[in-house]
Amino acid sequence: MQKTILVAGATGNLGERIVKALLDKGANVRAVVRTSTDPEKIQLLEKMGVEVLKADMSNVASVSKACQGVSCVVSALAGLQDVIIDTQKVLLDAAVLAGVPRFIPSDFSLDFTNLIYGRNRNFDLRKDFQVYLDQSPIAATTIFIGPFMDLLTDQMPMILFKKKRVLYWGNADLRLDFTTMNDTAAFTANAALDDTTPRFLRIAGDQITPREMSVVMSEITGHPFKGLRAGGLGLLNILIKVTKTVAPGKQDLYPAWQGMQYMRDMMEGRAKIEQYDNDRYPGMRLTSVRELLSAHQASLADAAQ
Repeated sequence: MQKTILVAGATGNLGERIVKALLDKGANVRAVVRTSTDPEKIQLLEKMGVEVLKADMSNVASVSKACQGVSCVVSALAGLQDVIIDTQKVLLDAAVLAGVPRFIPSDFSLDFTNLIYGRNRNFDLRKDFQVYLDQSPIAATTIFIGPFMDLLTDQMPMILFKKKRVLYWGNADLRLDFTTMNDTAAFTANAALDDTTPRFLRIAGDQITPREMSVVMSEITGHPFKGLRAGGLGLLNILIKVTKTVAPGKQDLYPAWQGMQYMRDMMEGRAKIEQYDNDRYPGMRLTSVRELLSAHQASLADAAQ
Protein backbone atom coordinates (compact mmCIF):
# COMPACT_ATOMS: atom_id res chain seq x y z
CA MET A 1 0.00 0.00 0.00
CA GLN A 2 1.33 3.42 -0.97
CA LYS A 3 2.06 5.73 1.93
CA THR A 4 0.90 9.33 1.93
CA ILE A 5 3.46 11.87 3.11
CA LEU A 6 2.52 15.43 3.95
CA VAL A 7 5.12 18.11 3.21
CA ALA A 8 4.92 21.60 4.70
CA GLY A 9 7.09 24.14 2.91
CA ALA A 10 6.73 22.30 -0.40
CA THR A 11 6.97 25.53 -2.41
CA GLY A 12 10.43 26.26 -1.01
CA ASN A 13 13.80 25.20 -2.41
CA LEU A 14 14.37 22.18 -0.16
CA GLY A 15 10.68 21.37 0.15
CA GLU A 16 10.22 21.03 -3.60
CA ARG A 17 13.25 18.73 -3.79
CA ILE A 18 11.80 16.55 -1.02
CA VAL A 19 8.51 16.38 -2.89
CA LYS A 20 10.27 15.25 -6.08
CA ALA A 21 12.29 12.65 -4.18
CA LEU A 22 9.13 11.25 -2.58
CA LEU A 23 7.37 11.07 -5.94
CA ASP A 24 10.38 9.28 -7.41
CA LYS A 25 9.99 6.65 -4.69
CA GLY A 26 6.33 6.12 -5.52
CA ALA A 27 4.82 7.87 -2.51
CA ASN A 28 1.56 9.75 -2.50
CA VAL A 29 2.52 13.33 -1.71
CA ARG A 30 0.28 15.91 -0.14
CA ALA A 31 1.32 19.52 0.42
CA VAL A 32 -0.24 21.87 2.93
CA VAL A 33 0.11 25.53 1.96
CA ARG A 34 -1.07 28.85 3.28
CA THR A 35 -4.29 30.26 1.86
CA SER A 36 -2.22 33.17 0.51
CA THR A 37 0.22 30.97 -1.45
CA ASP A 38 0.96 32.05 -5.04
CA PRO A 39 -1.45 30.12 -7.35
CA GLU A 40 1.37 29.51 -9.84
CA LYS A 41 3.38 27.67 -7.18
CA ILE A 42 0.34 25.56 -6.37
CA GLN A 43 -0.15 24.73 -10.04
CA LEU A 44 3.48 23.63 -10.37
CA LEU A 45 3.03 21.20 -7.48
CA GLU A 46 -0.23 19.89 -8.90
CA LYS A 47 1.38 19.30 -12.30
CA MET A 48 3.96 17.14 -10.51
CA GLY A 49 1.14 15.00 -9.13
CA VAL A 50 0.95 16.53 -5.65
CA GLU A 51 -2.34 16.90 -3.81
CA VAL A 52 -2.31 20.49 -2.54
CA LEU A 53 -4.50 21.55 0.36
CA LYS A 54 -4.82 25.13 1.59
CA ALA A 55 -5.02 25.74 5.31
CA ASP A 56 -4.88 28.47 7.91
CA MET A 57 -1.39 27.72 9.20
CA SER A 58 -2.20 29.42 12.51
CA ASN A 59 -5.15 27.10 13.19
CA VAL A 60 -4.59 23.54 14.41
CA ALA A 61 -8.01 22.29 13.32
CA SER A 62 -7.55 23.66 9.81
CA VAL A 63 -4.12 22.08 9.36
CA SER A 64 -5.29 18.84 10.96
CA LYS A 65 -7.72 18.28 8.08
CA ALA A 66 -4.75 18.17 5.70
CA CYS A 67 -3.03 15.62 7.96
CA GLN A 68 -5.80 13.02 7.83
CA GLY A 69 -4.60 9.61 6.63
CA VAL A 70 -0.95 10.67 6.50
CA SER A 71 1.85 8.34 7.66
CA CYS A 72 4.47 11.06 8.17
CA VAL A 73 4.58 14.86 8.23
CA VAL A 74 7.76 16.45 6.89
CA SER A 75 8.45 20.08 7.70
CA ALA A 76 10.66 21.98 5.28
CA LEU A 77 9.58 25.35 6.64
CA ALA A 78 12.13 28.15 6.81
CA GLY A 79 11.96 31.29 8.88
CA LEU A 80 12.41 32.77 12.32
CA GLN A 81 10.39 32.32 15.51
CA ASP A 82 7.02 32.88 13.85
CA VAL A 83 7.73 29.93 11.55
CA ILE A 84 10.23 27.59 13.24
CA ILE A 85 8.42 27.70 16.58
CA ASP A 86 4.90 29.10 16.11
CA THR A 87 3.92 27.57 12.76
CA GLN A 88 5.76 24.33 13.40
CA LYS A 89 3.93 23.96 16.72
CA VAL A 90 0.63 24.29 14.88
CA LEU A 91 1.80 21.74 12.30
CA LEU A 92 2.94 19.33 15.02
CA ASP A 93 -0.24 19.70 17.08
CA ALA A 94 -2.30 19.18 13.94
CA ALA A 95 -0.38 15.99 13.13
CA VAL A 96 -0.99 14.68 16.66
CA LEU A 97 -4.68 15.59 16.46
CA ALA A 98 -5.01 13.70 13.18
CA GLY A 99 -3.25 10.64 14.58
CA VAL A 100 -0.18 10.91 12.34
CA PRO A 101 2.46 8.52 13.72
CA ARG A 102 5.65 10.31 12.64
CA PHE A 103 7.06 13.84 12.28
CA ILE A 104 10.28 15.15 10.70
CA PRO A 105 11.05 18.75 11.78
CA SER A 106 12.85 21.35 9.72
CA ASP A 107 16.24 20.74 11.35
CA PHE A 108 18.34 20.13 8.23
CA SER A 109 21.56 21.71 9.50
CA LEU A 110 24.64 21.22 11.62
CA ASP A 111 24.22 18.83 14.53
CA PHE A 112 23.28 21.45 17.10
CA THR A 113 22.79 19.03 20.00
CA ASN A 114 26.22 19.88 21.47
CA LEU A 115 26.18 23.58 20.67
CA ILE A 116 26.00 26.14 23.46
CA TYR A 117 22.57 27.74 23.77
CA GLY A 118 22.50 31.48 23.22
CA ARG A 119 25.30 31.67 20.65
CA ASN A 120 23.37 30.99 17.42
CA ARG A 121 19.91 32.48 17.01
CA ASN A 122 18.67 30.09 14.32
CA PHE A 123 19.87 27.00 16.19
CA ASP A 124 18.36 28.31 19.44
CA LEU A 125 14.98 28.43 17.72
CA ARG A 126 15.34 24.79 16.69
CA LYS A 127 16.45 23.80 20.18
CA ASP A 128 13.36 25.51 21.62
CA PHE A 129 11.09 23.68 19.20
CA GLN A 130 12.89 20.41 19.95
CA VAL A 131 11.85 20.70 23.60
CA TYR A 132 8.21 21.03 22.55
CA LEU A 133 8.55 18.21 20.03
CA ASP A 134 10.04 15.79 22.54
CA GLN A 135 7.09 16.38 24.87
CA SER A 136 4.59 15.48 22.14
CA PRO A 137 3.09 11.99 21.72
CA ILE A 138 4.53 11.40 18.26
CA ALA A 139 7.64 9.65 16.92
CA ALA A 140 10.07 12.29 15.67
CA THR A 141 13.23 12.08 13.58
CA THR A 142 15.64 14.97 13.16
CA ILE A 143 18.03 14.78 10.20
CA PHE A 144 21.40 16.49 10.58
CA ILE A 145 23.34 17.04 7.36
CA GLY A 146 26.01 19.66 8.10
CA PRO A 147 25.76 22.81 5.98
CA PHE A 148 24.36 22.52 2.46
CA MET A 149 27.27 21.78 0.16
CA ASP A 150 25.61 23.85 -2.58
CA LEU A 151 26.37 27.02 -0.59
CA LEU A 152 30.09 26.58 -1.25
CA THR A 153 29.57 27.91 -4.78
CA ASP A 154 27.67 31.02 -3.74
CA GLN A 155 26.38 32.12 -0.35
CA MET A 156 29.00 30.64 1.97
CA PRO A 157 32.09 32.87 1.70
CA MET A 158 34.56 30.04 2.12
CA ILE A 159 35.88 29.53 -1.40
CA LEU A 160 37.07 32.87 -2.75
CA PHE A 161 37.08 31.95 -6.42
CA LYS A 162 38.55 35.17 -7.82
CA LYS A 163 41.26 35.43 -5.18
CA LYS A 164 42.03 31.69 -5.36
CA ARG A 165 41.82 31.29 -1.63
CA VAL A 166 39.92 29.05 0.78
CA LEU A 167 38.88 31.11 3.79
CA TYR A 168 38.75 29.52 7.23
CA TRP A 169 38.95 30.37 10.91
CA GLY A 170 41.01 28.45 13.42
CA ASN A 171 42.22 25.01 12.31
CA ALA A 172 42.93 24.29 8.63
CA ASP A 173 42.80 20.54 9.32
CA LEU A 174 39.39 20.38 10.98
CA ARG A 175 37.19 17.98 9.02
CA LEU A 176 33.89 19.61 8.02
CA ASP A 177 30.65 17.90 6.96
CA PHE A 178 28.76 18.92 3.80
CA THR A 179 25.67 17.48 2.06
CA THR A 180 23.95 18.67 -1.11
CA MET A 181 20.32 19.72 -1.05
CA ASN A 182 19.39 16.95 -3.49
CA ASP A 183 21.05 14.30 -1.32
CA THR A 184 19.34 15.75 1.74
CA ALA A 185 16.00 15.54 -0.03
CA ALA A 186 16.58 11.95 -1.17
CA PHE A 187 17.62 10.84 2.32
CA THR A 188 14.63 12.64 3.85
CA ALA A 189 12.27 10.91 1.45
CA ASN A 190 13.70 7.55 2.47
CA ALA A 191 13.36 8.45 6.15
CA ALA A 192 9.77 9.63 5.69
CA LEU A 193 8.86 6.23 4.23
CA ASP A 194 10.80 4.34 6.91
CA ASP A 195 8.78 3.41 10.01
CA THR A 196 11.88 2.44 12.01
CA THR A 197 13.87 5.68 12.12
CA PRO A 198 15.54 6.68 15.41
CA ARG A 199 15.23 10.12 17.02
CA PHE A 200 18.30 11.41 15.18
CA LEU A 201 19.85 10.59 11.81
CA ARG A 202 23.18 12.08 10.77
CA ILE A 203 24.62 12.10 7.25
CA ALA A 204 27.38 13.88 5.35
CA GLY A 205 27.87 13.69 1.61
CA ASP A 206 31.52 14.54 2.21
CA GLN A 207 33.92 15.29 5.03
CA ILE A 208 36.72 17.63 4.05
CA THR A 209 39.18 20.03 5.68
CA PRO A 210 39.87 23.60 4.47
CA ARG A 211 43.38 22.44 3.53
CA GLU A 212 42.00 19.58 1.45
CA MET A 213 39.52 21.94 -0.16
CA SER A 214 42.42 24.09 -1.37
CA VAL A 215 43.96 21.03 -3.01
CA VAL A 216 40.67 20.07 -4.65
CA MET A 217 40.17 23.57 -6.07
CA SER A 218 43.78 23.62 -7.36
CA GLU A 219 43.27 20.33 -9.16
CA ILE A 220 39.88 21.27 -10.57
CA THR A 221 40.84 24.70 -11.88
CA GLY A 222 44.50 24.13 -12.72
CA HIS A 223 45.35 27.22 -10.66
CA PRO A 224 46.95 27.09 -7.21
CA PHE A 225 44.50 27.78 -4.40
CA LYS A 226 45.84 28.54 -0.94
CA GLY A 227 44.29 28.59 2.49
CA LEU A 228 43.51 31.99 4.00
CA ARG A 229 43.30 31.94 7.79
CA ALA A 230 41.15 34.92 8.73
CA GLY A 231 42.03 34.53 12.40
CA GLY A 232 41.23 32.50 15.47
CA LEU A 233 37.77 31.71 16.79
CA GLY A 234 38.17 34.33 19.52
CA LEU A 235 38.50 37.03 16.89
CA LEU A 236 35.47 35.67 15.05
CA ASN A 237 33.40 35.87 18.23
CA ILE A 238 34.41 39.52 18.62
CA LEU A 239 33.44 40.25 15.00
CA ILE A 240 30.06 38.61 15.55
CA LYS A 241 29.35 40.90 18.50
CA VAL A 242 30.48 43.99 16.60
CA THR A 243 28.45 43.09 13.50
CA LYS A 244 25.30 42.48 15.57
CA THR A 245 25.72 46.00 16.95
CA VAL A 246 26.37 47.88 13.71
CA ALA A 247 24.12 45.78 11.45
CA PRO A 248 21.53 44.09 13.68
CA GLY A 249 19.15 42.75 11.00
CA LYS A 250 17.08 41.01 13.66
CA GLN A 251 14.19 40.39 11.28
CA ASP A 252 16.42 38.99 8.53
CA LEU A 253 16.71 35.23 8.18
CA TYR A 254 20.42 35.34 7.37
CA PRO A 255 22.00 38.64 8.43
CA ALA A 256 25.79 38.83 8.19
CA TRP A 257 26.31 37.93 11.86
CA GLN A 258 24.13 34.82 11.49
CA GLY A 259 26.44 33.55 8.76
CA MET A 260 29.38 34.27 11.06
CA GLN A 261 27.72 32.31 13.87
CA TYR A 262 27.24 29.40 11.51
CA MET A 263 30.88 29.52 10.42
CA ARG A 264 32.04 29.71 14.05
CA ASP A 265 29.94 26.67 14.97
CA MET A 266 31.37 24.76 12.01
CA MET A 267 34.98 25.62 12.81
CA GLU A 268 34.72 25.00 16.57
CA GLY A 269 34.18 21.31 15.95
CA ARG A 270 31.30 20.98 18.45
CA ALA A 271 28.89 20.11 15.63
CA LYS A 272 31.14 17.46 14.07
CA ILE A 273 29.24 14.26 13.31
CA GLU A 274 30.83 11.30 15.09
CA GLN A 275 28.72 8.46 13.70
CA TYR A 276 27.19 8.62 10.24
CA ASP A 277 23.99 7.03 8.93
CA ASN A 278 25.10 7.34 5.31
CA ASP A 279 24.61 3.61 4.67
CA ARG A 280 21.14 3.35 6.17
CA TYR A 281 19.46 3.25 2.75
CA PRO A 282 21.31 0.99 0.28
CA GLY A 283 21.60 2.41 -3.21
CA MET A 284 21.92 6.02 -2.09
CA ARG A 285 25.00 7.62 -3.57
CA LEU A 286 26.07 10.87 -1.94
CA THR A 287 27.76 13.70 -3.84
CA SER A 288 31.32 14.68 -2.91
CA VAL A 289 32.67 18.21 -2.65
CA ARG A 290 34.95 17.48 -5.58
CA GLU A 291 32.00 16.45 -7.74
CA LEU A 292 29.94 19.49 -6.83
CA LEU A 293 32.79 21.94 -7.40
CA SER A 294 33.78 20.23 -10.67
CA ALA A 295 30.23 20.58 -11.95
CA HIS A 296 30.22 24.23 -10.89
CA GLN A 297 33.47 24.93 -12.75
CA ALA A 298 32.12 23.16 -15.83
CA SER A 299 28.98 25.31 -15.76
CA LEU A 300 31.10 28.46 -15.51
CA ALA A 301 33.17 27.32 -18.51
CA ASP A 302 30.02 26.62 -20.54
CA ALA A 303 28.59 30.02 -19.67
CA ALA A 304 31.80 31.73 -20.79
CA GLN A 305 31.66 30.15 -24.26
